[in-house]
Amino acid sequence: MELKEFQAGAIRQLLDAIGGPSRNIVLKSPTGSGKTLILTHLMQQYLRSTPGTVFVWLTPGKGNLEEQSREKMDRYFHGAQTKLLPDVMTAGFEENDCCFINWEKLTKKGNNALKEGERLSFLERVRAARAAGLRFLVIVDESHQNNTVKAEEILRLFHAEKILRCSATPQETKGAVLVEISEESVIAEGLIKKMLIINEDFPSTVEAGRQIDFLLERAYQKQQDLAAAYRRLGKPIHPLLIVQLPNQSQSMQDSVTEWFARQGVTLENGRLAVWLSDRHENLDGIEQNGARPAALLMKQAVATGWDCPRAQILVKLRGNMDETFEIQTIGRIRRMPEARHYGCDLLDSCYLYTFDEKFTTGVKQSLGKNALDACTLPLKEPFRTFSLTSEQRTMVADSRDPQRALHAAAQYFAKSFHTGGNKAQNAARLQAAGFVLSENVVRHTISGKTATLDRLPEGLATVAVTEQLSTHAHGRDYHQRVSRIGLEIGLPYAYMNTILRKLFDQKFQFSGKILALEPRAVYAFVLNNADRLRRAFREAMAADLAQTRLEAHDVSKVPFRFPTSCFFTYDAKAKNQAVLRKNVYENYRASAEPRSSAERKFEKYCETSPRVEWFYKNGDKGNEYLSIVYEDNAGKQRNFYPDYLVGANGETWVIETKGGFDRGGNSQDIDLFTPKKFEVLRDYLSRYGLKGGIVRNDEKSGELCICTSHYSDALESSDWTLLSEVL
Repeated sequence: MELKEFQAGAIRQLLDAIGGPSRNIVLKSPTGSGKTLILTHLMQQYLRSTPGTVFVWLTPGKGNLEEQSREKMDRYFHGAQTKLLPDVMTAGFEENDCCFINWEKLTKKGNNALKEGERLSFLERVRAARAAGLRFLVIVDESHQNNTVKAEEILRLFHAEKILRCSATPQETKGAVLVEISEESVIAEGLIKKMLIINEDFPSTVEAGRQIDFLLERAYQKQQDLAAAYRRLGKPIHPLLIVQLPNQSQSMQDSVTEWFARQGVTLENGRLAVWLSDRHENLDGIEQNGARPAALLMKQAVATGWDCPRAQILVKLRGNMDETFEIQTIGRIRRMPEARHYGCDLLDSCYLYTFDEKFTTGVKQSLGKNALDACTLPLKEPFRTFSLTSEQRTMVADSRDPQRALHAAAQYFAKSFHTGGNKAQNAARLQAAGFVLSENVVRHTISGKTATLDRLPEGLATVAVTEQLSTHAHGRDYHQRVSRIGLEIGLPYAYMNTILRKLFDQKFQFSGKILALEPRAVYAFVLNNADRLRRAFREAMAADLAQTRLEAHDVSKVPFRFPTSCFFTYDAKAKNQAVLRKNVYENYRASAEPRSSAERKFEKYCETSPRVEWFYKNGDKGNEYLSIVYEDNAGKQRNFYPDYLVGANGETWVIETKGGFDRGGNSQDIDLFTPKKFEVLRDYLSRYGLKGGIVRNDEKSGELCICTSHYSDALESSDWTLLSEVL
């Protein structure tokens, strides 16, 4: 399975953390981010380069998660050396093992795993492995559930060199390295819903006597709307509505069951399911996208790790106000049924209905700007005929072309380090840029005095330690470094190794060769410069190079019109609820969310500028929004959705906003692809007779600036002009 970019990035950070000094590592990974995929790739890659290692993956007791995780690793990596606890008790631990073990089988009273008996005890199996020279690395899955004294005793058994704790809601671990996957990156890849909508279009008051019916009516109607939308797309997906009942609520449970029965949703016809501690009905296959149950009744959060991507609506009924908020419950409705967005706000969102203010507050605190209030806004009449041309990807494959990646890397080195045909001069230029050219492997350590171990003082001496290269002894290290460079640009080891050899190995033919090293020297070059190479290849994929431009047949052109209604999300508690009258939608508020600071400032500018007649906030994903297609330098097509369309002085402007410049003039834009986006935007504007550019904020002057003709990342450049002078 191909890794998403954020997943590859997480693996890189985890490998760096494992190679660092801290024993404890924490992976904060949102529900639906593919945590198991990330960790199995991590284990597989680490084992290839580090002999004598055993991974132990500890899971909570519920839901047979250890079996699920093992099954996934076996599916992702054919021939992976995986074991469950019975396999360990029978055969012990062996090099390259990935052992999936249920916590409770080791910590609960009465378990057999730690008792003396006919077979060796678990403790003796651990001791035997350590005596044989094996090293343990431990993964603690859903770590927030097992922060107990007994759990820590089990961890101490392994004398693990590294402990990796994973959770969507991890508890703080002192001194740990935190690797955090942002919800925004998971949303951008389409794995989870764009946003959680809370109490959509609720009136200001509801009769106290019918609050439960009111919530169920709204939620069930939403379930019907979602089902109809999936049918229109030809998708056999049956969205699931989850009702979370409070504890000690038999009468409420009966009332809810009776309400669903009046809608024809019953246990008898299989459309209602129940998941309670003492009652399980109609649960077989409920996770399947086309499963029959339309609603599920539960009390506490469903079992950790339960994956039901078709679950999309949650009704949280108010009960004991002392019940704690459980973010895992919200996680159950956030996955996308097919791990991709549909370009439809209705289907790309999930929905919460509740009168429980404490729960709502907990949701907003946990999800921040991904948990919003919402309403539907109509398009103003004068804008119903507006039209532009939108360009969309036509490539079926979403992979990169290694041949184009090779040429892009060669061009990048020539542009950035002035490499050319003379290999000796190239070597000198790379050395001047900080690359290490040595036949030996060079490691670095520090020398000096310090009173503390948690924070080293400045001024310690750096000592270079060299060791003679051995292609056998360093072979695993080389494989790991090449794989991690490949992760930067989405290419597997075999392709990445070939690219490096063509660029730097004299035995491989390539017209753009940079160095002509002996094969052994290539090992040393990669090992000594792995971090520099990773950075160089990442930047090479985004650099403005003389790459082949997209041909007309590579892009699909479709009409773009403003959607007749806008699914508007906002912060109902924001101080400024003023209506922005220049927006193309009725009642568009200044509290619109999510918005970056640059977007918020630009909208305020549009509203107050006498030159601006109207503005439209474009979406960031989906066929209903205006898009332009560009490619990275390895040939992967990407959709670029400019932030705004603006009408000014009878002309249409297309505007992209980016991170600004700080008070020192330094760029705060973290998007490596901004120069590429600028070029395709300029080309689009030229072809369709439009105007536009990229807008950024200058913190020093407090002014918005625009770049329209040539892109520069330097504020002092004449390419940047005050927006007020142009628009």
